[in-house]
Amino acid sequence: MSGLRVVLTSVGSARQAKEMARQLVEEGLAACVTLQPGCVSIYPWEGQLEEEPECLLIIKTLDERLEELERRLAQLHPYELPEFVALDASAVSVGYQEWVQLICGGGKSSLRK
Repeated sequence: MSGLRVVLTSVGSARQAKEMARQLVEEGLAACVTLQPGCVSIYPWEGQLEEEPECLLIIKTLDERLEELERRLAQLHPYELPEFVALDASAVSVGYQEWVQLICGGGKSSLRK
């Protein structure tokens, strides 16, 4: 296992997604967050079928930062029940893995002070 995790969550607008992504990267909880606007989620909620536009956040982090990331997402997220799905990355290029480790592991390239 690489120790790299890919976390998925979604919010109602690209603006919200961008604000959350910047915060997570600035805090060193994510090395990179890719935003995928234009998604539509269809789901049951409180007895009704909902269909809402969303922006998907694809968050790259380390296994060791996962719990802290989940807590921080819960604080930042506008939804009552935020999506938090963490996927193991079974194959990661060595260079990318080292870069994520540098950023999320508190290396010199991190924005954290």
